[in-house]
Amino acid sequence: MTDAADQESEMITMGRVSGLFGVNGWVKLFSHTEPRENILQYKPLYIELQGEWQPLDLIDGRPHGKGVVAKFKGYTDRDAASALVGANIAIRQEQLPELPKGEYYWSELEGLKVVTTDGIELGVVSNLIETGANDVLVVKGDKERLIPYIRPDVVTELDRENGILRVEWDPEF
Repeated sequence: MTDAADQESEMITMGRVSGLFGVNGWVKLFSHTEPRENILQYKPLYIELQGEWQPLDLIDGRPHGKGVVAKFKGYTDRDAASALVGANIAIRQEQLPELPKGEYYWSELEGLKVVTTDGIELGVVSNLIETGANDVLVVKGDKERLIPYIRPDVVTELDRENGILRVEWDPEF
Protein backbone atom coordinates (compact mmCIF):
# COMPACT_ATOMS: atom_id res chain seq x y z
CA MET A 1 0.00 0.00 0.00
CA THR A 2 1.38 3.43 -0.93
CA ASP A 3 1.17 6.39 1.37
CA ALA A 4 -0.87 9.47 0.39
CA ALA A 5 2.15 11.39 -0.94
CA ASP A 6 3.21 8.51 -3.23
CA GLN A 7 -0.36 7.97 -4.32
CA GLU A 8 -0.89 11.66 -5.15
CA SER A 9 2.29 11.86 -7.25
CA GLU A 10 0.92 9.10 -9.50
CA MET A 11 -2.40 10.89 -10.04
CA ILE A 12 -3.28 13.23 -12.89
CA THR A 13 -6.16 15.58 -12.09
CA MET A 14 -8.73 15.39 -14.89
CA GLY A 15 -11.41 17.66 -13.41
CA ARG A 16 -13.61 18.16 -10.40
CA VAL A 17 -17.16 17.75 -9.23
CA SER A 18 -18.65 21.20 -9.72
CA GLY A 19 -22.24 20.74 -8.56
CA LEU A 20 -25.33 18.62 -8.21
CA PHE A 21 -27.62 17.63 -11.08
CA GLY A 22 -31.14 16.55 -10.22
CA VAL A 23 -32.28 14.53 -7.23
CA ASN A 24 -31.05 11.02 -8.11
CA GLY A 25 -27.37 11.38 -7.21
CA TRP A 26 -26.10 12.83 -10.51
CA VAL A 27 -23.33 15.44 -10.37
CA LYS A 28 -21.92 18.05 -12.73
CA LEU A 29 -18.27 17.62 -13.69
CA PHE A 30 -15.84 20.30 -14.75
CA SER A 31 -13.52 18.39 -17.09
CA HIS A 32 -9.97 19.28 -18.15
CA THR A 33 -10.11 16.75 -21.00
CA GLU A 34 -10.59 17.64 -24.64
CA PRO A 35 -13.31 17.03 -25.60
CA ARG A 36 -14.87 17.44 -22.15
CA GLU A 37 -16.78 14.15 -22.20
CA ASN A 38 -13.52 12.17 -22.54
CA ILE A 39 -13.31 12.21 -18.74
CA LEU A 40 -16.03 9.54 -18.83
CA GLN A 41 -13.79 7.11 -20.76
CA TYR A 42 -11.36 6.45 -17.91
CA LYS A 43 -12.04 3.54 -15.62
CA PRO A 44 -11.62 3.73 -12.79
CA LEU A 45 -11.78 7.39 -11.94
CA TYR A 46 -10.45 8.45 -8.56
CA ILE A 47 -11.90 11.10 -6.29
CA GLU A 48 -10.06 13.01 -3.60
CA LEU A 49 -12.07 12.90 -0.40
CA GLN A 50 -10.63 14.05 2.92
CA GLY A 51 -7.14 14.23 1.38
CA GLU A 52 -7.11 10.66 0.05
CA TRP A 53 -7.72 9.25 -3.42
CA GLN A 54 -10.49 6.68 -3.63
CA PRO A 55 -11.67 4.72 -6.70
CA LEU A 56 -15.02 5.84 -8.05
CA ASP A 57 -17.17 3.56 -10.22
CA LEU A 58 -18.94 5.41 -13.00
CA ILE A 59 -22.46 4.09 -13.63
CA ASP A 60 -23.46 6.56 -16.33
CA GLY A 61 -22.43 9.89 -17.78
CA ARG A 62 -23.03 12.17 -20.74
CA PRO A 63 -22.38 15.64 -22.11
CA HIS A 64 -24.86 18.21 -20.87
CA GLY A 65 -24.80 21.75 -22.23
CA LYS A 66 -21.22 23.01 -21.96
CA GLY A 67 -20.32 20.43 -19.34
CA VAL A 68 -20.63 16.80 -18.34
CA VAL A 69 -22.94 15.06 -15.88
CA ALA A 70 -22.23 11.73 -14.21
CA LYS A 71 -23.66 9.20 -11.79
CA PHE A 72 -21.37 7.18 -9.54
CA LYS A 73 -21.98 3.90 -7.72
CA GLY A 74 -23.05 4.38 -4.12
CA TYR A 75 -24.43 7.90 -4.62
CA THR A 76 -28.15 7.33 -5.07
CA ASP A 77 -29.60 10.68 -4.04
CA ARG A 78 -28.83 14.38 -3.94
CA ASP A 79 -27.79 14.33 -0.27
CA ALA A 80 -25.24 11.55 -0.80
CA ALA A 81 -23.87 13.19 -3.97
CA SER A 82 -23.44 16.52 -2.17
CA ALA A 83 -20.40 15.00 -0.39
CA LEU A 84 -18.62 14.93 -3.77
CA VAL A 85 -19.07 18.60 -4.68
CA GLY A 86 -15.75 20.40 -4.94
CA ALA A 87 -13.69 17.19 -4.97
CA ASN A 88 -10.95 16.64 -7.54
CA ILE A 89 -11.26 13.76 -9.99
CA ALA A 90 -8.12 12.06 -11.28
CA ILE A 91 -6.68 9.03 -13.01
CA ARG A 92 -3.39 7.25 -12.55
CA GLN A 93 -0.58 8.36 -14.85
CA GLU A 94 -0.45 4.94 -16.52
CA GLN A 95 -4.10 5.25 -17.61
CA LEU A 96 -3.20 7.98 -20.11
CA PRO A 97 -2.83 6.73 -23.67
CA GLU A 98 0.66 6.97 -25.12
CA LEU A 99 1.10 9.99 -27.38
CA PRO A 100 3.01 10.11 -30.65
CA LYS A 101 6.68 11.13 -30.40
CA GLY A 102 7.02 14.88 -29.86
CA GLU A 103 3.57 15.35 -28.32
CA TYR A 104 3.06 15.90 -24.59
CA TYR A 105 0.28 16.10 -22.06
CA TRP A 106 0.00 19.43 -20.27
CA SER A 107 0.67 17.65 -16.99
CA GLU A 108 4.08 16.61 -18.36
CA LEU A 109 5.01 20.25 -18.97
CA GLU A 110 3.87 21.60 -15.61
CA GLY A 111 6.78 21.93 -13.20
CA LEU A 112 9.47 22.12 -15.89
CA LYS A 113 12.13 24.82 -15.45
CA VAL A 114 11.97 27.37 -18.28
CA VAL A 115 15.34 28.61 -19.55
CA THR A 116 16.04 30.91 -22.50
CA THR A 117 18.35 29.83 -25.30
CA ASP A 118 20.84 32.30 -23.72
CA GLY A 119 20.72 30.38 -20.42
CA ILE A 120 18.58 32.80 -18.41
CA GLU A 121 16.15 31.06 -16.02
CA LEU A 122 12.63 32.48 -16.31
CA GLY A 123 10.85 30.27 -13.77
CA VAL A 124 8.71 27.16 -13.77
CA VAL A 125 5.69 26.18 -15.87
CA SER A 126 2.76 26.66 -13.51
CA ASN A 127 -0.01 25.70 -15.91
CA LEU A 128 -1.14 26.15 -19.50
CA ILE A 129 -3.95 28.11 -21.09
CA GLU A 130 -5.80 27.15 -24.24
CA THR A 131 -6.38 30.26 -26.37
CA GLY A 132 -7.66 28.77 -29.61
CA ALA A 133 -4.71 29.94 -31.71
CA ASN A 134 -2.11 28.08 -29.63
CA ASP A 135 -1.55 26.94 -26.08
CA VAL A 136 0.20 29.35 -23.71
CA LEU A 137 2.66 28.44 -20.95
CA VAL A 138 2.13 30.28 -17.66
CA VAL A 139 5.65 30.63 -16.26
CA LYS A 140 6.10 31.77 -12.68
CA GLY A 141 9.46 33.11 -11.59
CA ASP A 142 10.60 36.62 -10.68
CA LYS A 143 7.36 37.60 -12.46
CA GLU A 144 4.60 35.77 -14.28
CA ARG A 145 5.18 35.34 -17.99
CA LEU A 146 2.81 34.09 -20.68
CA ILE A 147 4.82 32.31 -23.35
CA PRO A 148 3.16 30.81 -26.44
CA TYR A 149 3.76 27.08 -26.83
CA ILE A 150 4.90 27.24 -30.44
CA ARG A 151 7.42 24.61 -31.50
CA PRO A 152 10.11 25.03 -32.71
CA ASP A 153 9.96 28.85 -33.04
CA VAL A 154 9.43 29.71 -29.34
CA VAL A 155 9.83 26.37 -27.54
CA THR A 156 13.11 25.17 -28.97
CA GLU A 157 13.83 22.17 -26.73
CA LEU A 158 11.96 20.01 -24.27
CA ASP A 159 14.25 17.97 -22.03
CA ARG A 160 11.96 16.01 -19.71
CA GLU A 161 14.83 13.93 -18.36
CA ASN A 162 16.48 17.05 -16.89
CA GLY A 163 13.21 18.93 -16.35
CA ILE A 164 14.03 21.82 -18.70
CA LEU A 165 12.00 23.63 -21.32
CA ARG A 166 14.22 25.86 -23.47
CA VAL A 167 12.63 28.89 -25.11
CA GLU A 168 13.59 31.63 -27.56
CA TRP A 169 12.17 34.45 -25.44
CA ASP A 170 13.17 37.93 -24.30
CA PRO A 171 13.44 37.86 -20.47
CA GLU A 172 12.12 41.45 -20.38
CA PHE A 173 8.68 40.28 -21.58
